[in-house]
Amino acid sequence: MNFPQETMKRRAIRRTGGFILLLAVFITPALPAQTGKPVVLQVQWFPQAQFAGYLMAKEKGYFEAEGLDVEVRFSDEHTSSITEVAEGRADFCTAWISQTLTLKKPLVNICQVLQKSSLMLVAKVESGILKPEDMNGRTVAIWGGDFSIQARAFFNKFHIRANLVPQAYNIDGFLVGACDVASAMYYNEYNKIILSGIDQEELVPFFYSDYGLNFPEDGIYCTRETAEGKPELCRKMRKAIIAGWAYALKHREETLNVLMDYCGRYHVRTNRAHQKWMLHAILLALVYEVGENPAGWGVLRKEDFLRVAGELMNQGFIKNYPPYEEFYKE
Repeated sequence: MNFPQETMKRRAIRRTGGFILLLAVFITPALPAQTGKPVVLQVQWFPQAQFAGYLMAKEKGYFEAEGLDVEVRFSDEHTSSITEVAEGRADFCTAWISQTLTLKKPLVNICQVLQKSSLMLVAKVESGILKPEDMNGRTVAIWGGDFSIQARAFFNKFHIRANLVPQAYNIDGFLVGACDVASAMYYNEYNKIILSGIDQEELVPFFYSDYGLNFPEDGIYCTRETAEGKPELCRKMRKAIIAGWAYALKHREETLNVLMDYCGRYHVRTNRAHQKWMLHAILLALVYEVGENPAGWGVLRKEDFLRVAGELMNQGFIKNYPPYEEFYKE
């Protein structure tokens, strides 16, 4: 009977196939290991150039190169990136130092992406407001909450008594003359004022960072449990994120293409000209010195942390704050 011979042949084939499979395991180049559950990075708003580095880290494979499957999630007016992390729905988020220090259980900063504050006040030349003291008795629109911290510190520093009014998250009131001075982010509202038809020469910008009130903005945060229990994950996230920003810096048009694609998918009302301005302004805020080596990016300077924390205490937002070494984990 041929049956035994067929059986022996099949066994030989199975042994040979098993050997080949085993050999393939050893000779196939190792790929970065990925877990089944994606790592969630929650950013503060819809797609825009403020988040270019994170999107490029994903699109160019920098997260994957670190063995990470990262999902970049966007937020709307009903979503707080900080709350998403604090309540366990996201692993990491972008946030400001001033936002996280006011939490009952502060998050941990693992990468300070933006080094320079883009928050500012802006006036029109025709208003006659050319220096801080000229704001005395004038109507100044400011945002509330932690967005007001630098503004109030600025008024105290220059002994300004202004008529403070709440500002919506647009520049309409400033354009129609409802206020003499408005709040703005350099990368966003300031450019929208220009796009409305007002030339830069007609505006007087007051950058808080020029008046000793630099409060670094977007950093990467996680819970203390993540920072202390998964230090390697944090290190990989930091490395990939910095690589993404470095790529965006050197490949701006490609980055804009990616941004506009995301904006289209999420139905963001914007245009390429505004995103180009925003990208330029955000990249300026990445470093203290132009041309600084990316290897030195992402560091939260102790003096910046203490400046923000001290002002939060002065204005009654917090009663105490954690040591720098606990708040920032490189």
